[in-house]
Amino acid sequence: MELNSVYNESNLDTMGKMPDNFIDLVVTSPPYGKLRKYNGFAFDFYAYAKEAYRTMKDGGVLVWVCQDQCINGGESMVSFEQALYFKEVGFRLYDTMIWKKPSPQAPTEGRYYDVFEYMFVFSKGRPKTLNLLADRKNKSAGSVSKKETRSCREDRKYKDETRTVKEFGRRFNVWEISRGKNKTAHPAVFPEQLANDHILSWSNKGDIVYDPFAGSGTTAKMSIVNGRNWIASEMSFEYCEIIKERINSIQMAL
Repeated sequence: MELNSVYNESNLDTMGKMPDNFIDLVVTSPPYGKLRKYNGFAFDFYAYAKEAYRTMKDGGVLVWVCQDQCINGGESMVSFEQALYFKEVGFRLYDTMIWKKPSPQAPTEGRYYDVFEYMFVFSKGRPKTLNLLADRKNKSAGSVSKKETRSCREDRKYKDETRTVKEFGRRFNVWEISRGKNKTAHPAVFPEQLANDHILSWSNKGDIVYDPFAGSGTTAKMSIVNGRNWIASEMSFEYCEIIKERINSIQMAL
């Protein structure tokens, strides 16, 4: 298995080359049903989920960014079905996060504007890496208070210790991130900041980051930027050429 490479093939073929317990982190966004056309390629989700668990290291994390389509007036709920199946094959749903998009998509008639996508964070056991981002400005920074052991008003308890509120607190699990300005021939370019922040959160330098639905190669690019090894699978030759171009550009810039 060659690291830092783009594989123009099915992710099942790529993962078939991987030994058990190989990948540290997956950051990906699969095709959303029939919401977009990805050069006509489809994938076997159930086979992928089983292979994802086999190839994931103990404590590894899989970030699954997804959205449902509307069918016959109702949402498909495919994202929830996928989440439940990931649990069935052995993953733990560590967190359900939201990507809030500042620019909404046009809604179907009679619906509110669609401004978010799910970011399901699965782990194989307890996550081995937690570099939780702390960039949320605390309004009460510098104030001193007693440490709480319970947060419910009815049974709130305090320790004898005190704490000083830090200038920046841990980020909420709703991330408002722009789609960015990276225009390519791919119909849905993954936001660089979104991939970057997940890579920082769930992996360390030298870890192996895999994107089984590589698309335009954003996860691979941000893995390089952050000193991670990477592997990308993409069925479309056209999109693989986009990935290689972006990889070459960032490698020359670093």
